[in-house]
Amino acid sequence: MLIGKENPYLIFVLNGGSTSTKIAVYENESPVFSASISHPENEIQAFAEISDQYEYRLHAVLQELAGSGYRLEDMDCIACRGGNTGPVPGGIFAITQESVDVVMSGAYGSHPNAVVNKLAYDLGQQYGKPVITCDPPVTDEFCSPARFSGIPQITRQSSFHALNQKATARKVAAWLGGTYEQMNMIVAHMGGGISVGAHKKGKVIDCNNALDGDGPFSPERAGALPNAALIRLCFSGAYSLGQMLKLMTGGGGLMAHLGTKDAQAIEKKAADGDEKCREVYTAMAYQVVKEIGAMAAALGGEVEAIAITGSLAWSPFLMDYIREHVSFIAPIHVVAGENEMEALAAGALRYLNGSEELKQYEKGCGLP
Repeated sequence: MLIGKENPYLIFVLNGGSTSTKIAVYENESPVFSASISHPENEIQAFAEISDQYEYRLHAVLQELAGSGYRLEDMDCIACRGGNTGPVPGGIFAITQESVDVVMSGAYGSHPNAVVNKLAYDLGQQYGKPVITCDPPVTDEFCSPARFSGIPQITRQSSFHALNQKATARKVAAWLGGTYEQMNMIVAHMGGGISVGAHKKGKVIDCNNALDGDGPFSPERAGALPNAALIRLCFSGAYSLGQMLKLMTGGGGLMAHLGTKDAQAIEKKAADGDEKCREVYTAMAYQVVKEIGAMAAALGGEVEAIAITGSLAWSPFLMDYIREHVSFIAPIHVVAGENEMEALAAGALRYLNGSEELKQYEKGCGLP
């Protein structure tokens, strides 16, 4: 780390999605260059495995960066959104050969960002730069009761929008004149998936599993379902395992009810008098406020703030509904947008200036 550096730190940030790779250069927490590199579906489908995309994405990243006027050799740090390792506590982690091997193996789930983790690590090795990630999606800080389900064979897993939730909580805590580690807060990330977390003095002690589509239904995820009805549907013979999983994540929620996951279009139709759109959209908001209420109970009613983030936080309808139903719990603060690139840059800066310790990935590190 470079504590006490006079000039701003230069941080190169990467975030891989299924059909895009986002890159940015930050001077401390200020973006000075950003680009979203599109990967057309027909090009991505030409690769049999995610690992096969390595050269394709690397070339695209280097080509885009070359046109920016910034050089990797001038960077102080490379930051990349975390991959699917085993569960880890929140914090800043070095991306290492070991963590890259685990992510690329797909042992804990396959995601296109795995190959971006590998290219970030390789670029760090090539240019002699530290490579970090911050609050990966497998962040697990659950309290013991939160891990139990009613069936011993099934344990509740922590998988949520940890990066944006924690960054939002830190931001709101600063607005209120405190620190994240001092406060109790509920954070709802509302995007393609919805996660609502109970943040207790710097740790997320409970949250719905947004990856699997638990909790509130969302634009494309089914949310929690009546158990017996779900089991009967699974054994009805009408759906394969793959089709059922698609219903849970990708084909559920607004998509299943209304044939689209475009929340803006649905909200406009509802405002224009489409009763079905209004009912379904309201039901999604209703499930979010129920989950916020549940997390307030998990925190024993000691809640200093409720923070709403994600792309759906731009929605006046949803924000008005949430304020009306849960403002009695705590003041509501809206931080709209995904904010992942900004959150990664902020994490890198905390590492560089020495305000947060760098952790090393080990299987099961730091977990009870």
